[in-house]
This record gives sequence, structure tokens and C-alpha cells, in this order.
Amino acid sequence: MKKKTPNYSAKKKEAIDVLCREFKQNNHIESDLYSTLDVKRGLRNADGTGVLAGLTRICNVHGYVIDEGEKKPEDGRLIYRGYNINDIVDDCIKTKRFGFEEVIYLLLFGGLPQKEEIDYFKSVLAMYRELPDGFVEDVILKRPSKNIMNKMQSSLLSLYTYDDYADVITIEQELRRAIEIIAKLSNIMISSYHAKCKAFNKESLVIHSINLEESIAQSILSTLRLDRKYTIEEAHLLDIMLMIHAEHGGGNNSTFTCRCLTSTGTDAYSAYAGAIGALKGPKHGGANRKVMSMLKEIQKGVNDWEDLDEIRAYLSKIIDKKAGDGSGLIYGMGHAVYTKSDPRAVILKKCAMSLAEGTEYEPQFKLIDNIERLSPVVFAEKKQAQKVISANVDMYSGLVYQMLGIPSELYTPLFATARIAGWAAHRMEELLTGRRIIRPAYKSVTKEIPYKPLSER
Repeated sequence: MKKKTPNYSAKKKEAIDVLCREFKQNNHIESDLYSTLDVKRGLRNADGTGVLAGLTRICNVHGYVIDEGEKKPEDGRLIYRGYNINDIVDDCIKTKRFGFEEVIYLLLFGGLPQKEEIDYFKSVLAMYRELPDGFVEDVILKRPSKNIMNKMQSSLLSLYTYDDYADVITIEQELRRAIEIIAKLSNIMISSYHAKCKAFNKESLVIHSINLEESIAQSILSTLRLDRKYTIEEAHLLDIMLMIHAEHGGGNNSTFTCRCLTSTGTDAYSAYAGAIGALKGPKHGGANRKVMSMLKEIQKGVNDWEDLDEIRAYLSKIIDKKAGDGSGLIYGMGHAVYTKSDPRAVILKKCAMSLAEGTEYEPQFKLIDNIERLSPVVFAEKKQAQKVISANVDMYSGLVYQMLGIPSELYTPLFATARIAGWAAHRMEELLTGRRIIRPAYKSVTKEIPYKPLSER
């Protein structure tokens, strides 16, 4: 008789279950202690505003005013180095030019470039876009990942070993590294995606060479698509996506993570990899995929996408945790700072509307528009609250990516490819002006206990 193989997986699960019960028993903190001890959970004040932790010249995210101690909603404004993002995007659309490279220059150097300056800067970016010899084969293809964000993170850490001056933290070296990583990250993203498709989807491997004459937006579409074909309108739309995602103040989680790591004196590769890890989370950059997942459920659960009562009823079920992912959240609605409007969502909605009109995506756009209009009403009814909430950038970004033929696995990685510009600017600002390790306090709520030797326990 053949001897049975022990079921180790079941034993391991049982062991973890036992240990988890022990862990939960000794790690519970009463929720009322946070208010009693005036703990700023999430580094937020009681009114939802962020705890002031630093100063910056890079970006201002404006969404409300405090009038005599009362928080009052205002239309959102996103300001890069003093310039309104709407003005930057509008001018690029008007002149039909690619603007992401100009935004990178603006964030890093603090001013808008003249034509000769931006032309020179683009040539410098082009010099650094190619990955080191053997990098794709040794780092990406030999160790593919199902998650592109994790692969981008590990690839950045691998770049450390290719840098002879990785631990030399001077402004000259930091600026060189920032430009190099910004230039390379989209290449890493696309190569990681193709490696994933080969390893896990059993697709043919196609790695296109980089055309150094293309903008970053053009290059992404060119290297992503098997036939390398794209329209100039598609490239400009992706360029807008990169511009509006490039920066969002020092307080957003991934940027704050980058500044925290930078304050310890660690190397740039570790700081940027940490920021990617933070951005991956579904409460941060990963929210755009959550929105698309929610929309798929609503599309299945609502028979008539133009029936406002049916949509409203389904949104009510989501808030009651009877539909959706059980979180009670309508993804794509609400923001930590913006109240009346998210300027990025306003820009994307306009782009999505013009792109969807007369296409198969028009009904989907109208459904999202209805969700945006009805969610605040349903939220107010359910929560008995007058809090002003509006659509955030994630409500429309997924639809725009979908219309561009971008696979969902790249939604958040594209966010990182844009936001690396902001992270780099904040890292260098922290190096120049921070000069102190970031260390908030945590109050212990455990009383001291007399120690017992093992024999007496």
C-alpha cells in the first residue's frame, strides 16, 4: 500500500490560525483611547485636515478654506511651483505639444523652461532612457512578477548595483539619479509587463527597442503595442494623464514615504522603491483599479444604465455593504483634501467625454457621470451627513486608460511612472531643507508588567 503524503499545507494553516488567535488577543487597542488621548490617527486632525509636518515650494493642493475655525468647501486647485495645472494642460492642448517633460523640468528646477532649455533637457532624458546592458534579461525576464508595481520596485533596487556612486548623496549625484530614474521607469514598466505576459499568460515575448525621438507618452504606447502604432491624439491624451499625475503635494502617502525614507539618509533607490510600495495600496494609487472593478459590478447589477432610480438603489446597497467589495465605499468618490471638485477629475472627465462620444464607451461614460452625480445624494441620505464629496481622479482615469487600450495591470504603474517626477523633487527638497529624521510619536497603552521566568509562567 502506497504511503500517504502528509498534508503539510493544512498543518501550516492550523498553526497560523492558532498563532493568530494569540496575536489578536494581545494586540487589541480600544478605539475610544484615540479620542481620549487626542491621537492624530493617520496624521489627521479631528476635522480631517492633515497635520502640518513640513514646508514645500513644489506643490499646493487646495480644496477648502478654514473660516473662523470652520472648514468650508472650495473648488479644488492643483498648483505646480506656483502654476495652475489647468493652465499648463490647456496651453499644451492649445499648441498640440507634449507637456510631461516640461512638467518634470518645472518640478525639479522650479521654473518653466524656455524652448532651448526644454530641448536640451529632453536630450538629457533621452541619454538615460536605455536600461543597462543585460538588465532586461538578468533582472526582469529571469525574475518576472505577476504584479508590475512589485517588479518596478525590485528593479529600482537592482539599479542600485549598477550605480558606482549610489551612496554618494550630493545634489549633483541626486539630480543625475533623479533624471536617470525618471527616464528609465517607463522602460522598466513596459518590459516588466511583457515579461509578465510571457511567464504567466503564456504569450509571445516582444520587447521593442526605444525610439529616442519619441516623447515619454509616445514611447509608452509604442513599446506597449505589438505593432507599435498609435495616433497622435492617443499620445497627447496619455501625456495629459502623466502631467496631472506627476505631483500632488508632500502630504500624500507615497510622497511622504519618500520624504520619510530620505530623512534617514538612505539612498535614492531605496526611497523611490518605498514610494512605489506605498502607491501600490488600494487606498492610494491602486484605487483606480478598485474603481474599474466596482464599475464592472455596477454594470452587471444595474439593468438600465440610464435609470437613475436603479443606479441610486445599487449605490445604496454598496454603502450598506450589501454590494461591491463589502467595504461600504463608493470608489472614485471623495478625497482627503478636495471637497467640491478634484481638478484632475475635471480635466479627465472633459477628455473622456470627447473621446467616448459616438463610440462604444459612451454608455459607460454616461453611467460613470450618473454615479458621480448620485453618490453625494445617496451618501448624505445614508450617513445623515452634509459632508461635501466629489469625484476624484480615479473615477475617470480607469475609463481613459481603457479607451487607450491600456491593460488594467498598468493603471497604477503608469501612475508611478508619472509620480516619480514629484517624488524626485520632494526627495531633493528634503535633503536640502529637512535636515532632521522624521519621527512622530506613538504612545504606549501597555502597563509595565513584572517579568516571570519561563518556569513560573
